[in-house]
Amino acid sequence: MVLILVVGLVFFVYVALANRNSKNMTYRQKLMKAVYPVLMWYNKITGKKTNIMENNEGVADLRSLHDLTVHLNNGDEMKLGAAKGKKILIVNTASNCGYTGQYADLQKLYEQYKDDLLVIGFPANDFKEQEKGSDEEIAQFCKVNYGVTFPLATKSSVIKGNQQNEIFRWLSTGEQNGWNDQEPTWNFFKYLVDEDGKLIKFFDTGVSPMSEEVISAIKMKE
Repeated sequence: MVLILVVGLVFFVYVALANRNSKNMTYRQKLMKAVYPVLMWYNKITGKKTNIMENNEGVADLRSLHDLTVHLNNGDEMKLGAAKGKKILIVNTASNCGYTGQYADLQKLYEQYKDDLLVIGFPANDFKEQEKGSDEEIAQFCKVNYGVTFPLATKSSVIKGNQQNEIFRWLSTGEQNGWNDQEPTWNFFKYLVDEDGKLIKFFDTGVSPMSEEVISAIKMKE
């Protein structure tokens, strides 16, 4: 009984320390932020949610992602053709997920490689309703707690169906992107598009944005 109390106290203190700079977070969000490093370590040693797929046969000359437009959560529109010459990392995100801590890693990646990379987050409530906030609430949460400055799209659906976001329809339809039909199966799926607007890789939820695999793909030159 004493041991359980001690362990509980230590965990409570750990959660508090991990969230010393957090603001306006629910206890669930604080808990998820605290356990995120453990979750990523678990995925690494078990290989769960660490799938990586790429097209090794060359991408068919189909519609480019650069033909599409992202509707941002501040009401603006971003024409992806303006990103030609940079790689684009597209990630479906959520504020109440065990992987929400990846916001910090995505921001770090964005800052470190901003001359060569555009990161765009697509908040979605598709998985266990882990993103219930409004666009304004999501933007504030990300800025205050994770320092996010990379673009965020308006909240939408990223899984296949009539309501699927046009960007994710392109990403998960082989007839449009040339090879891949895999839609996100959880939050924080990562799709990498090359400098010409062609999909070249995707990384499963458990692959850290700052992993060697992601960074190597970003640095890779045609």
